[in-house]
Amino acid sequence: MTALVTVVGTGAFAREHLLALRQVPRLRVAWVAGTDLDRAEELASLAGARATTDIEAAVTDPAVHAVDVVNATPGHAPWTITAGRAGKHVHVDKPAALSLGQLDAMVAATAGTSLMVGQTVRFQPAVRRLAQAVRDGRVGDPRLLHISWYTGHAWPGGWRSWQLDPALSGGHPVHNGTHILDAATWLLGSAPTEVFARGMRTFSPDMESPDSFQVQLRTADGGLATLELCYALRQRGDMLRRVVLVGSGGTLSHTTENEPGLTSDAARPAPLSLDGALRDQLEHWADVVTGEAECLVRPEEVRAALAGALAAQRSLVTGRRVHVTEIEGDPEVGAHVNAEEVL
Repeated sequence: MTALVTVVGTGAFAREHLLALRQVPRLRVAWVAGTDLDRAEELASLAGARATTDIEAAVTDPAVHAVDVVNATPGHAPWTITAGRAGKHVHVDKPAALSLGQLDAMVAATAGTSLMVGQTVRFQPAVRRLAQAVRDGRVGDPRLLHISWYTGHAWPGGWRSWQLDPALSGGHPVHNGTHILDAATWLLGSAPTEVFARGMRTFSPDMESPDSFQVQLRTADGGLATLELCYALRQRGDMLRRVVLVGSGGTLSHTTENEPGLTSDAARPAPLSLDGALRDQLEHWADVVTGEAECLVRPEEVRAALAGALAAQRSLVTGRRVHVTEIEGDPEVGAHVNAEEVL
């Protein structure tokens, strides 16, 4: 079966999705929809698709089986809900939503089909191997996790204005932190319950949002995690990641430091431990859409990681430890804008 797909979004990551979708034969892009027709046409040409600014028509097209929502975060909830109500399978970029209430509405709208959130880190080869080792019992009961993740990305001008505005992006712990918080939730096998976060405008003191932060996290079963995330290395494409997972029966570790490969200012290939993750993610989505697999990224895990990210953002703002029950008690926390205003 070949499933027809509408891609919602015309930004840089929509382009990455379209290039990856070209490597997934079971998914064929029918529409690229966005508010900028010239940009939509440029991206549609990558996939032999049609371009439109009538997003609703492209999302609800009866011929379309699935919708890939990869626009700005405030547009995730409305187009996911529209697609779900039209009977479409949905893949939505991370963070799935700006609030737990939005996410709950998205899950409800896609109950008759499927909703997959693009937690790409789960599909990176090294992280998949770590998670499989945990599930094979190689560390016993996972208790302690330390992830250090440094990359070059977030200079002024490197992100667009909406990404730097916490009202639109959720703040850095939500916009990019859902990657590392989802990894922690997945590897420890337990939801965050208590979060303490500190941020820094590392080399860009005039930026509206911290580019780097550290999070101390406790899980429901008493596990502990220290998570460091920095997007301020001086060269875009630079990366250093270390993961250490300690359990009752052993220890697992991974680092990008010793991976082979040559880099220069002109060529900065991704580490082998990350290679092909987006393609593999969309291959898995094809399995979900065609009914060949259950979704690896489960809604309850997405919700737990988003709640932890929202708690981390609140901790950054208030300077205090935040229990996730605060976020659960206010499911619309983070939803400060009309989600249809930024598409």
